[in-house]
Amino acid sequence: MKVTFLGGAGTVTGSKTLIESNGVRILVDCGQFQGIKPLRELNWEPLPISPSTIDFVLLTHGHLDHCGWLPRLVNQGFKGKIYCTSPTKDITKLILLDSAKIQEEEANRANEGKYSKHEIAEPLYDIEDAESVFPYFRIIKENETISLDAEISAVFTNAGHILGACSITLILEGKTLVFSGDIGRDDDVLMYAPTKPKKADYIFLESTYGNRIHPEEDVKSLLEAYINNTYSKGGTVIIPSFAVERAQTIMYLLWQLKEEDRIPNIPYIIDTPMGISVLDVFENNKKWHKLSDEDCVAMCKMFFMNSDYQETINMIYDKQPKVVIAASGMITGGRVLSYLERYISLAETTIIIVGYQAEGTRGRKLLDGATDIKIRGKYYDVKANIVEIEGLSAHADQQGLLNWLSELDSKPAKVFLVHGENQPADELRIKINERFGFNCFIPLMGQDFEL
Repeated sequence: MKVTFLGGAGTVTGSKTLIESNGVRILVDCGQFQGIKPLRELNWEPLPISPSTIDFVLLTHGHLDHCGWLPRLVNQGFKGKIYCTSPTKDITKLILLDSAKIQEEEANRANEGKYSKHEIAEPLYDIEDAESVFPYFRIIKENETISLDAEISAVFTNAGHILGACSITLILEGKTLVFSGDIGRDDDVLMYAPTKPKKADYIFLESTYGNRIHPEEDVKSLLEAYINNTYSKGGTVIIPSFAVERAQTIMYLLWQLKEEDRIPNIPYIIDTPMGISVLDVFENNKKWHKLSDEDCVAMCKMFFMNSDYQETINMIYDKQPKVVIAASGMITGGRVLSYLERYISLAETTIIIVGYQAEGTRGRKLLDGATDIKIRGKYYDVKANIVEIEGLSAHADQQGLLNWLSELDSKPAKVFLVHGENQPADELRIKINERFGFNCFIPLMGQDFEL
């Protein structure tokens, strides 16, 4: 049995782990690389093996960095089955269609504005490519064992994080391999606490926040203060947000603040068509989250939900103070860019960062104190107030990741630390070794191991 790390090694994006056993090839996640250019360029490179030889893809969840390369995989010959939970299937469809649409629009803008370095800018994939993935989906229920092959089985267990997100246990050649996926928080506002593994010979553990402890901060009070301070200056609050789970969490918290009469009566806007569509996924998958029907209906009534781009333009040029939640969460694309083009150079604007920002993204640059930012070929001075609320992260922190390992009934042969930049992964390695005595290893991109 051999494992090869094709992505998500030394970085938080592009998650792809290949398992080969007795002629069967299984790809756990098939994510798109984001962030710095050398990583993004990997999206255009073929896999070291032919996609036509991959039998199964197992998706932990529907975020772009875990599912966003599926259209390329299918385009290059994959004909197998893609197993995931029902919410993950629904979310992945939305994510892929939205990604394809954004890429098509960005390519068209680059060609019209002539700011691409290529003679003709092309999208990584288009909407037709995204739709070509859909026939390969197969639904698996939580905690249900499925047989992939005569001697290979898989079980999906709740990982928290977002709707439908799961850790995956693979049993093959008498060994138990556990892939964490992205681990959520035990005290998440909307998601249930992740299920801890009991048995594993090999663990593939995410390490996004491997070197950080989420602060004990009152998230609602911070949102209240930032919104009221910005309102007093006549400014606009922009919250770049991941459309899945994070947008809904922020909606829920803002609704609570409004019900408690702690924030002003101004427009509250959801400007992410995908985020609006995800509300239907919440409605159709009630067992996966804590939000009641009554709260969901009341919450949604508070917000203007922009779906048509002309509504976005109208809101951008509306001078009254407002709060806007718009994708993308790392400010790599989406409608949030249109808002920032107008508002990031205004001192009365507040931009609230609410999730992990990968290396090389605009979000990371803003957190690192960038004085100007490039959007669609043009630079804009950063005069807005840039703040961060770490307590809204959907990822477990270092303590949460250690806690996830705490119920194993025996010592695994090895723990591979993936989906993290090098420093967080290494600090987590040290902590795991100190607390449990587990043998940890941080793989490099493209590295393979015999298990």
